Amino acid sequence: MQLPLEISYRDVQKTDALDALVQEKVGKLEQVCDHINSCRIAIEQAHKQPNSGSPYRVRIDMTVPPGHELAVVENPGEGTQYQPVETVIRNAFESARRQLIELSERQRNEVKTHPTQEMTAIVTKLFPEEGYGFLKTVEGQEVYFHRNSVLHDDFDRLSIGTGVRFFAEEGEQGLQASTVQIVNKPGEQISKVDELEIEQPLGWNK
Repeated sequence: MQLPLEISYRDVQKTDALDALVQEKVGKLEQVCDHINSCRIAIEQAHKQPNSGSPYRVRIDMTVPPGHELAVVENPGEGTQYQPVETVIRNAFESARRQLIELSERQRNEVKTHPTQEMTAIVTKLFPEEGYGFLKTVEGQEVYFHRNSVLHDDFDRLSIGTGVRFFAEEGEQGLQASTVQIVNKPGEQISKVDELEIEQPLGWNK
């Protein structure tokens, strides 16, 4: 599992069974969306002895590129039959899964309405541990890309100033890169980029 995951327990005893349940449910989310940037889960006992409903509350916060934040809070209240913490966790993750499916479908529909185009760019920002970065196109546009979008598993070969070719897809919040292919490493020539006067990042040498 590559997804950065944070799990916190408050007034709830952490057990191997609960941890395994959360890990299993996170795996289901990754099947829906394999490029979640982060996922924070808070499991707490919000009420010691509620008159009705469950004393437990589960919150799930996720970030999904290019800049989406999804949040789910499951806290069965009045009129709901008592639910154990495991049930509240399952219900929270099911709500999170539905949100991810809706977001993924919306992004796919956005991409379908805009034809892809091949573009040339240089790498300007890299976040290796998180598995993503940003490119600057020859027109000066900043474009998000994910590790999974880099061909031949070459993400680890990238550095600031590397020249690439990629296909641009219009997402909900701007361009996103797919099929990113290395054209050169810093210090080598790439005619389409060299001919343009754009702000060059640290490490880029003509």
